Amino acid sequence: MSSVEERGEVGVAAAPGSSSGGLGVVAVGTALEAVVGGPSMQEEVSIRRGEGLGPESDPDEPPPKKRMRLPEGESGKLEERLYSVLCCTVCLDLPKASVYQCTNGHLMCAGCFIHLLADSRLKEEQATCPNCRCEISKSLCCRNLAVEKAVSELPTDCPFCLKQFPRSSLERHQREECQDRVTQCKYKRIGCPWKGPFHELPAHEEECCHPTKTGTELMGILGEMDQSHSRELTLYNSIFSLLCYEKIGFTEVQFRPYRTDDFITRLYYETPRFTVLNQTWVLKARVNDSERNPNLSCKRTLSFQLILKSKVNSAIECSFLLLKGPYDDVRIKPVIHHHAFSNDTNETDYVPLPITDSVECNKLLAAKNINLRLFIFQIQK
Repeated sequence: MSSVEERGEVGVAAAPGSSSGGLGVVAVGTALEAVVGGPSMQEEVSIRRGEGLGPESDPDEPPPKKRMRLPEGESGKLEERLYSVLCCTVCLDLPKASVYQCTNGHLMCAGCFIHLLADSRLKEEQATCPNCRCEISKSLCCRNLAVEKAVSELPTDCPFCLKQFPRSSLERHQREECQDRVTQCKYKRIGCPWKGPFHELPAHEEECCHPTKTGTELMGILGEMDQSHSRELTLYNSIFSLLCYEKIGFTEVQFRPYRTDDFITRLYYETPRFTVLNQTWVLKARVNDSERNPNLSCKRTLSFQLILKSKVNSAIECSFLLLKGPYDDVRIKPVIHHHAFSNDTNETDYVPLPITDSVECNKLLAAKNINLRLFIFQIQK
C-alpha cells in the first residue's frame, strides 16, 4: 500500500502537499486528549484542513478563535482558587464594595481598611498591612478596580432561592426578580404583620382580614403609627422654627486628634477657636466616653460638647446642632440641643454625636480630621 493509505489507517488523511511530519502532530494531539480530556490536536487539524478549505469558507475572514475546554469539575476548582486569591486579607471574605491594596498588592475590603486606620488612631500607632507590615493610609493605598470588577462577576448564591447569580446582578435579583424574596402585605399600613415569600403574596392578600376590620379596631393601630410620625414631624418643625430666629450662625468646624497627658494616653478631638454670633467657641469630642481601651470594643461612639470661650455680661440661651460637612459622606441624624451659656456655665455636657452605627464612627476615626458643620441659634428673650 502507498504511504497515503498507511496514514489513512492511522485516522488522518493528509492534505495534498503535506509532509509526513503530520504523524507527529497526530501523536501529540492524541496524547493531549488522553491527559487533558478535551479535544485533541487531531480534531483541530481536521477543522483547519477540512472546514477551513470548504466551499463556504471565506479566505478573507479571520480564523475562528480556539477555546480551551476545562475538564468537568475544573471550573468549580477555579472559582475556589479565585475566592482564596481575591478575598480580603483581614476578614478572609470576598469584598462587597471597594477594594484597597497596600503598596505590595495585598487586598483589603473597605470595611476592614477603615477599621485598621481607626484602630491605629485609637492606639496612636502607624497602621500597617496585616500581611507584610508595610505602612498603610488613605494616601498610600489605592483602590484595585480590576479586583472589584472580577469579584462582581464571581457567582454567589441568592439567600432566598439558592440559585447562583453574578454578584453584580444579585442585588437587582433580590429586589425585583426573586420569587422567594421576603415581602410584606400591602395592608401593613393598617397593621398587617405578615411577611413571607413573594410567590405567596397574592394568595395572602386575597385572604387578609385587615381590610375587613372595623374603624374602631384600626384606630388603635393607626394611633401607634401616628406617634412615630409625630416625633419626626416635631423634629422638622423645631428646625423650621429655629430658622425663624433673628440671630443664626453656622460655620465649618474641623476636629483635630490630640492625646491626653495621662500615663495611659487617651484620644480626644478638639477644634481650633472659631467665632459665631460675635462669640468665641470651641468644640471637644471623645471616643466611647473616654473608655480606657476603646480599641478593644467593637461598638464605638463619639460624644461632643460646646464650650463658650468669650466672657459675657449676661446669659446667652442657645440651641445648636451638628450636621455632616459639605464634602463628607458620613450619615448624621439631626438632634437639637439647648443650653444657657454664662461665665459660670460655659460648657455643655457631653452629648452623643448622632451617627447611625459603629461603621460610621470608624469612618470618622480613620480620617485625618473630622469635618462637620455647626449651627447655633440664639434665643431672644
